[in-house]
Order: sequence, then C-alpha cells, then structure tokens
Amino acid sequence: MGLGLAALGRPEYINIRDGKTINKSLEAFKTNTYSMLDKAYTLGIRYFDTAPSYGKGEAFLQKWHDANSFPDVVLGTKWGYTYVANWELGFNGKHEVKEHSLEKLLQQWQVSKALLPNLKYYQVHSATFESGILENTKVLNQLFKIKEETGLQIGVTTSGVNQNKVLETALNIEVGGKSLFDSFQVTYNVLEQATFLILKKMIAAGKTVIIKEALANGRVFQNEDFPHYQSYYKLLNQLSKKYKVGVDAIAIRFVIDSLAPKYVLSGASSFKQLKENMKALTFKLSDTDLEVLKQINITPKDYWEERSSLIWN
Repeated sequence: MGLGLAALGRPEYINIRDGKTINKSLEAFKTNTYSMLDKAYTLGIRYFDTAPSYGKGEAFLQKWHDANSFPDVVLGTKWGYTYVANWELGFNGKHEVKEHSLEKLLQQWQVSKALLPNLKYYQVHSATFESGILENTKVLNQLFKIKEETGLQIGVTTSGVNQNKVLETALNIEVGGKSLFDSFQVTYNVLEQATFLILKKMIAAGKTVIIKEALANGRVFQNEDFPHYQSYYKLLNQLSKKYKVGVDAIAIRFVIDSLAPKYVLSGASSFKQLKENMKALTFKLSDTDLEVLKQINITPKDYWEERSSLIWN
C-alpha cells in the first residue's frame, strides 16, 4: 500500500467528510502531514505519491524526505496541474488548473526533480484526449529525454469516463521505437470496475499499475445522499462484519485481490483512517465474496457524473 497526499497537502478536496470541524490552517496541515508521513513509514508504507496541485503536498514530502533520508522510500509525483486556490477556504472556482504544455512540464520538472534519487515515478497528471498530451510530440520527446537521463518510470494518471481509451492510447505510444509509459495510475474500485481488463493486460505486460480512489472519494461508506447504493452498502457492511474490519478495508482488499496492482493508494488524512485502511493487509477475501463484489456494476458515465458533482470541502 502507498500513501497519496491529495487530502494532506491542501485544506479542501473532493471528500465526503464526517461532519467534524477540522483546523484548516497551513500550520495545522503541515504538522499533520509530517506526522502522517512518520506514522505511515512506521506502519510499513514505503511508497508516497504527490503532485504540485496537491497544495503544499509536494513541498511537505520534499522536506520530510530531506529530513529523514530513508533509503528505502519510493516517491512518485506528477506534472500538468497547478494549484490556484492559494489556501483560500471556500474558493470560488477551480482549485487546480490543467496545462499539459511543454512550458508547464519544464517548469514543474525543475521543482520535482529535487525528489531524486528516491523519485521513481514521474506521471502526467490526468491525461486526456482533450488536453492534447497524447499527441504532443514536443512534450512526449521531453518526457522520453527525462526518462533516458534519470531512469525514471514515466507514467500517466487517468480519470473520467474515457479511462480505457486513454490507457490503450498511452500504452502504444513510442519514442524512438521504445515504449514511453511504464506506469499507470488509475481509478479502480468496487463502484468503478470498467478498467479491469486493460489493467490486467498491463500487469501481465510488466507495467506498473497504481490504483487511486479505491474508496471512491468516500462513496463506499453508507450515505443517505446515495440511495441507489443501498444494496451495495448492505453487502459491504455484511462483509465488514464477517472479516471484522471496516468497509474501507473491504474496498481496498477488493482491489488487491481482484487486480493485484503494484500499489493501492490510501488517501487517509488522519492516523485513525490510515490504521483502518491498513487492515486491508490482514486478510484475504474468499473467492465467493470476491465474485459477488465483482457483480457491482455502475456505468462509467454515471460514476463520473456523480463524482463531478461532489463538492470541495
């Protein structure tokens, strides 16, 4: 399991919170992030994933890593999004802005490369056909140059209804006769299983697969705002009781047992959440339970339309 810093580096994110008021000051987030990184390492987590658009996430990870210099830590970051909310609570507008230009790549790489030599994955943040990244020869050539000079795995992350098509296209991109992309960070969970076949194909081909949003931004937890999931909530709660773990651990274990990716990211923002997530490593779903969970079938269109309606809080 890895730890993603999306909810640790900025005061607001697309989460379904438990209603508790939290301290959203920069100092409080910095203190909490350093504590979370320390505790995650103690619990055995070695992969840490961030991005410039995660507010101060990349900077927090950089300072923590410099202070500890753990030789076995593996780091991943991204480029292509810029955080523009500037820690303004209730920011009116997009909190992050996408730009997959050569200029943005060069600008963000100058900062991110400080994470070397423990940096292993350098990823295009949310690659889409609309951004033009998958056919931008100048950008692709620059990524290949970075790959050749550093030995990094160059990757893409995906979101949205077209994940399968984006992954298939990225998988076939070559520069100088060599495959460009080695790692793929993808949304896959009990509610969104559309990428299963292509991810299995990638794993079989030796590609690195990293799974994000295993908890569907909190939608796997029973919530009155999603009455259409009630039968799924009943199933997840039954399994939770059977295995004596939380629903989060069931959802994460589903990803592990159905797919066997390189990493599943925990997006925990508190030590309590992280400990509960880590319980996914203490058991294995039976074949019968796994097959039942595989029958959950939300169309990608419905899943992603619902996700886009979630608020930053």
